[in-house]
Amino acid sequence: MISQELNDMITRVGPGTDAGAVLRRYWQPAALSDELMQGTPVPVNLLGERLALVPDGDGWMLRTRMADASEPAAHHPKTIVIDPSGPTYPVRDHKGVVFSYLGPGDPPAHPPFDCFRAPDTHVFAFKGLWRCNWLQALEIGIDPAHASFLHRFLEDEDPADSYGKQFRDKAAHTDMPMTQVLRDYPRPKIDVAETDYGLRITALRHMENDLTHVRITNQIFPEAICIPMSREMTITQWHVPVDDETCYWYTIFTSFGAPVDKDLMREQRLNEHRLPDYAPLKNRENNYHYDPAEQASLTYTGMGMDINVHDQWAVEGMGAIQDRTQEHLGRSDMAIIRYRRMLRKAIADVAAGREEALPMQSDLSALVGPLSNDAIAPTSDWANASHVADMARRASCPWDASV
Repeated sequence: MISQELNDMITRVGPGTDAGAVLRRYWQPAALSDELMQGTPVPVNLLGERLALVPDGDGWMLRTRMADASEPAAHHPKTIVIDPSGPTYPVRDHKGVVFSYLGPGDPPAHPPFDCFRAPDTHVFAFKGLWRCNWLQALEIGIDPAHASFLHRFLEDEDPADSYGKQFRDKAAHTDMPMTQVLRDYPRPKIDVAETDYGLRITALRHMENDLTHVRITNQIFPEAICIPMSREMTITQWHVPVDDETCYWYTIFTSFGAPVDKDLMREQRLNEHRLPDYAPLKNRENNYHYDPAEQASLTYTGMGMDINVHDQWAVEGMGAIQDRTQEHLGRSDMAIIRYRRMLRKAIADVAAGREEALPMQSDLSALVGPLSNDAIAPTSDWANASHVADMARRASCPWDASV
């Protein structure tokens, strides 16, 4: 457990806050490229500021807009009035996401991660609204153990119907569905290592016949994750504060094999979200469509097959801002503990003027990947398994994924 003062420090992100000062030193997703309409300002609520993407010659800029103090965080007003005296921020339309930099000085470069290196044909971007603080949204993504419980499926789907769905593939080099691996081996051994970009999280599920399932995921500082979706595809996801009590997740799906079927993936996700605010159709007001019959026979939550809904229910159920003064972290929370230490150090570095000490604020040329995949290997050689699997995937990739 932590103090209320510390909880406030690491969760609140408005202008003048400690964590907000750190997040403002990085590019932040502000909108999907799909949201840009020719010549029409697009409302953006970001880091506690009411902003708008407005045309600027051949491009766009992010400018402060007039907003009623009672305006809901994710509300898209029909009329947008720009504040001529307010600040403007640079934007960059990249791989289906419009990024903006709200910090001082020149913005840092984008790191050469796979999601930014892949051609447009092999990436797809989407987002979704969650009614909770950004930090608890991030923390569920760096908890490798939660998938075995929260996303437990009591029946295994046909992998032929798995496209665009996480945990529906077969485990590498086996006929065992990933859902069965997670279900049969629910308590992984977790290792966390600090990297130049954040944290590398390794979850080991020791299986029968001296085999080990190795799953490597990553925390990309300050509020992104990179995780395997399937053997062919990874997910890079940012947890972006709208304000202290609401956030968007922005995801870039990256394919190492065939081009992404953007129409299918968009259709799958629009079946679960409404426009224009990308709010989930399953939510607190309709009890996330909870079905006790489904819970008894098919899923752990009884809330359908979309794992985003499971995560949404879990993080929103903690309240708008999780009360960490009452929590008790355990061994499976190693990555959460290490991340909070990293965030607190970054807060101290910004306060002391040591911005060069922040992750990914200097030379980025060596940052590749990051490695994010599932592999199964002999237990005696598990440490080499992910590297070998990743090299094989990259060698056969139709775009330059070399590292």
